[in-house]
Amino acid sequence: MEYKDYYKTLGVEKRASEKEIKQAYRKLARKYHPDVNPNNPDAEKTFKDINEAYAVLSDAQKRKTYDTLGPDWQQRFRTGGGPGAGRTYTYTTTGNVGDFSDFFETLFGGGASGARQPGGGFEFDLGSLFGRGRSRTGGPAPEQRRVRGQDLEQPVDVTLREAFQGTSRTLSLTRPDGKIEHIEVKIPAGVREGSRVRLKGKGNPGEEAGDLYLRVHVLPDPKFRLEGDDLHMEAPVPLTKLVLGGETPVATLNGSVTMKIPPGSQNGRTFKLTGQGMPRLKGGGRGDLLVKAVAALPTKLDAEQRELFEQLAATGA
Repeated sequence: MEYKDYYKTLGVEKRASEKEIKQAYRKLARKYHPDVNPNNPDAEKTFKDINEAYAVLSDAQKRKTYDTLGPDWQQRFRTGGGPGAGRTYTYTTTGNVGDFSDFFETLFGGGASGARQPGGGFEFDLGSLFGRGRSRTGGPAPEQRRVRGQDLEQPVDVTLREAFQGTSRTLSLTRPDGKIEHIEVKIPAGVREGSRVRLKGKGNPGEEAGDLYLRVHVLPDPKFRLEGDDLHMEAPVPLTKLVLGGETPVATLNGSVTMKIPPGSQNGRTFKLTGQGMPRLKGGGRGDLLVKAVAALPTKLDAEQRELFEQLAATGA
């Protein structure tokens, strides 16, 4: 497997902060997104590489493991012994065994036995690592533990309208054997920034398949702003309707609705349209839509209109 420099893929330094990594990913994802580059296989490949890099570097535990292995990770593991419970792997390190022990604890969470080897290496038994073959006391294991496939996490960008209505995506996942699998996933209505959507059994294969988690990023919308369950927007309202009252249409994410304007409404007044906000993932229902009325002033007046405004001005109104 070719070593991939994830920092280089995202164009950041190795010491980059979580915020810098996230900013770099968003910038590149917008540039190479398949919707922006239709029928462009090079852009599609770059987009996949960007997502792969971000999935590792945005996760503190995965990033630590990746940094520990380093660019020469292929040469740092070599196989020894035959198949089965007695199979061992030897890790050769130029540092001290304590450094590797920290990595081993990080990667596998402890619980596997190992022995220091001459020349600074460290040998561990896969049987003890995965709980197969023999128990810690040296006798047969009381039960065979199922090896679970790796969970995967995939960042997904959605528009606010897609988050409101729900949507779907076709993901391309590279499996451990190098094969690319295309999976269509559904993103439910009401997802928010940072939502994690779990797809059971869609992770890497194993005796029990792992899960796939979609981490949602909601793209900014030019018209609507989301706060909690509520949406905020501005809508132009003719000056005459603010003064005299009436009704005005408002385009929401759920279609056009009619908003009532009481007589004497001030410019900038906020009206609440109940139930026109974001769907709630838990508990059902929707938030509200808060509409700020902005007076739409006439830019050109004919003679009659000008006379009427002059009469109004004469009253001191």
